[in-house]
Amino acid sequence: MSPKVTSEMVKDLRERTGVGMSKCKEALDKAGGDMESAIDILRKAGMASAVKKEGRETNEGSIGTAEGKTVYALVEVNAETDFVVKSDKFKQFLKDLAEEVAETRPASVEEFLKQTYSKDKSITIDQYRSLVIQSLGENIQLRRIKTIPKSKDASIGIYSHMVGKIVAAVILTGGAGQEALARDIAMHIAAEAPEYLRPEDVPQDVKAREEDIARGQVQGKPANVVEKIVEGKIKAFYDLVCLNFQKYVKDNTITISALVEKEGKRLNKPLAVQSFVRWKVGG
Repeated sequence: MSPKVTSEMVKDLRERTGVGMSKCKEALDKAGGDMESAIDILRKAGMASAVKKEGRETNEGSIGTAEGKTVYALVEVNAETDFVVKSDKFKQFLKDLAEEVAETRPASVEEFLKQTYSKDKSITIDQYRSLVIQSLGENIQLRRIKTIPKSKDASIGIYSHMVGKIVAAVILTGGAGQEALARDIAMHIAAEAPEYLRPEDVPQDVKAREEDIARGQVQGKPANVVEKIVEGKIKAFYDLVCLNFQKYVKDNTITISALVEKEGKRLNKPLAVQSFVRWKVGG
């Protein structure tokens, strides 16, 4: 005897396929309540493409941003081809998700996917994703999300490069109203890819490895000479990987730290870069 088709079974099938409730009910009835057979029926009807496309690699994508009442949001969505990433439907999906994250501030991707979609409360975010998969014919994955809290004592600057392939965000403390400067620094970050804000942020094992490499390059010299050379090489390393020590991409006569200090003095405000984010698609 076939199991009775329950509302929970219909709901489960919809979550797995993104197909409408009525079609899921019809497929389950036809399959005698067997979930896998119902999925096969939907696949044959061309309605459950999301299920069979989930395993495909998603190496392309874009990073979207949005401003909410209390936070800025960053969202990375991946697809199989750049052709789909450039489509209007993909762009709209990315925009919708970024706005949703900015308003609801989910703690994780997993939590976010389970949320009800505010523009269509009959589906979850993950079901919305499944519908986009069906429409575009490619696997679409939400890779990561991040929220950056707003503050009356800070300015946030966001810069998007290559149509969302690289996005950088900067939190500049010392007062609001310095978004233009923060965005300029974000643009620098997108271009120069710093790994740390200051030398103190460099992990000890990374610093030790750089010192070991530097010592290996100056063997056979007097100890006092070696120490000076190693010190110089470590400083050069910091100049390369620490944002505050990097030469400003718009004016290589000053560092980012000097730029912020100069602007702070001009405005009579104690400006400082508190933190930054740099995302690259797939990175």
